[in-house]
Amino acid sequence: MKLISILTCPHCGHRASETMPTDACQFFYECPGCGTLLRPKKGDCCVFCSYGDVPCPPIQEAQERNEPASCCKG
Repeated sequence: MKLISILTCPHCGHRASETMPTDACQFFYECPGCGTLLRPKKGDCCVFCSYGDVPCPPIQEAQERNEPASCCKG
């Protein structure tokens, strides 16, 4: 399982490597480049699933088990 994801701001394009929490969803992320507060896109459980290059740990686990992806638990 990967715990590092690169978040890309859709407003300014700033990219930042961030460690994903394994015990909770991250609903908000303030872009260090422009200060925009990012929230998950509709249908996504967290900012990593919306703007990261790696989905959050619960989604990765579901994919590894070939189960339907579900929202984060926690």
